[in-house]
Amino acid sequence: MPVWVEAGLWGLLGGLALVLGAAVAWFARVPPAVVAGVMAFGSGVLISAVAFDLVEEAAESGGLGPTAAGFLGGAVVYLAANAALARRGARHRKRSGDQQPSEDQQQGSGAAIAVGALLDGVPESVVLGVGLLGGGTVSLPVLAAVVVSNVPEGLSSAAGMKRSGRSAGYVFGVWGGIAAASGLSALVGYLALGSAPPEVIAVITAVAAGAILTMIADTMIPEAFERTRTLTGLITALGFLAAFAIEQA
Repeated sequence: MPVWVEAGLWGLLGGLALVLGAAVAWFARVPPAVVAGVMAFGSGVLISAVAFDLVEEAAESGGLGPTAAGFLGGAVVYLAANAALARRGARHRKRSGDQQPSEDQQQGSGAAIAVGALLDGVPESVVLGVGLLGGGTVSLPVLAAVVVSNVPEGLSSAAGMKRSGRSAGYVFGVWGGIAAASGLSALVGYLALGSAPPEVIAVITAVAAGAILTMIADTMIPEAFERTRTLTGLITALGFLAAFAIEQA
């Protein structure tokens, strides 16, 4: 199998976890506290992947300066895009309660939520594709982090979409589209950076890491804390420890 196809399939796998979560939310009632707990755990897993797989590897291959610049750049770009989408109704796109506005309450919020979901998923997918460059393999901790975090993301967000009156066609259209875009992002990331020097790859990886960490703080942890409160930190720490153990193994 061509490596570029493999990159796309890994990205698609990560995206399909969102579809799985959305399907669970649509056809079953999952207690909000369970959703929040898994969201907190997934946040910890992603934080560990950012620290030990993305930023550390970027610094080793590209140096501290370019890594820091890329990391902060990714955080700022994500923050700016997220703020723009929030003004259009996508602020609570990962919330499972009644916070998401319906189309009647805010015109264009459906499109903003869809674009916001895409914004959240693309950095993770690019990282999966970049991991295959130079004969490398997909990082198991990163893949586990993407899958473990995407299931509750899709579950929580789809539950909120359902509560706001959006149709099954909209919900599964959004998450199916995000899954396809995730596969395409991983594929394009591999092809576009195939001949890039290590320093450039390091900066791109750092940009993705900065965006992912900002996404965790802006969207995942607030949803988790709303339900789990004092247990949020402990559950997040357990997720971090689990991913670290996978990394060490």
